[in-house]
Amino acid sequence: MRRFFLLIIVAALAGAAYIFLLPAGPSHETFVDFPTGTSVRQMGSLLERKGIIRSSYAFQAVRLVQRGTLKAGEYRFDHPATVSEVYDRLQRGDVFTRSVTIPEGANMFDIAERLEAAQLGTRAEFLKAVNRDVQLVGDIDPGAETLEGYLFPDTYHLQRKVTADQVAAAMVKRFRAAAASIGLRRDFRQVVTLASIVEKETPLEPERQLVASVMTNRLERKMPLMTDPSVIYALLREGRYRGTIYQSDLAYDSPYNTYRHAGMPPGPIANPGLASLRAAMSPATTDYLYFVAATGDPSGHSRFAATLEEHTQNVAAYRKALRGGGSR
Repeated sequence: MRRFFLLIIVAALAGAAYIFLLPAGPSHETFVDFPTGTSVRQMGSLLERKGIIRSSYAFQAVRLVQRGTLKAGEYRFDHPATVSEVYDRLQRGDVFTRSVTIPEGANMFDIAERLEAAQLGTRAEFLKAVNRDVQLVGDIDPGAETLEGYLFPDTYHLQRKVTADQVAAAMVKRFRAAAASIGLRRDFRQVVTLASIVEKETPLEPERQLVASVMTNRLERKMPLMTDPSVIYALLREGRYRGTIYQSDLAYDSPYNTYRHAGMPPGPIANPGLASLRAAMSPATTDYLYFVAATGDPSGHSRFAATLEEHTQNVAAYRKALRGGGSR
């Protein structure tokens, strides 16, 4: 009889070891999604049905020992693991995400394409959200027609089933945090619009306050800004951009065309980073009214001028540098 009970005990221990200590789970990629509000018991049952663990009762037993709060979300399992390891992942909230990096100066069209490439929704869905969800910035820019300018450039880690509205909200939230960190609390549209132009005109941080000074000096003198990125943006909004600016494009009648319309464009033309926001908040004090942008200039920097004569000389030097660099 003693031997019989000993065999039972050994068998029970072996069974427990099999359930608790031996890894289980898929050898191929399997996703398990726990919606918010899923109970621990429901989590265990779903994990058992999906073949991630051998027993939901074992999962409950681990719960009694480890306690803690389990996090909702979608998890990716692609190799066998013990029930304790699975429980630890849910306790850490090690949810599956896809990363997407939004560079400084990206506009809403660029962002939409990057999200689609990262399999985080379609381009069309995101653009609809950006045009629809303007209430997200209603308190800081009541007249905003889109979320352009407020989609802060950063690296985002997003769950596979995230909606376009959720992505837009996350980017606006990140913008608000960034704005607060540099003391931007008023004149949001003016600052962000100027910053977006600065961002598109120069990739060089030391030049940004200088570019901002050119824009503000021209505005004070009622001179048109005549900035090419605004023309490109006007064309992008209408699906007319052909990859370069033609003479006919400079005459295109859009409120974003700063060759035809004086003053600032009606809103941001891109999504600026912190350096450009700071430059727009505190432009340098200069007498500059003109500049040749650093973009594409073999000299590696912009060329600033206070007079049209100086600017004409800078343009000539720029073209000479292009020829010397093998460009036409």
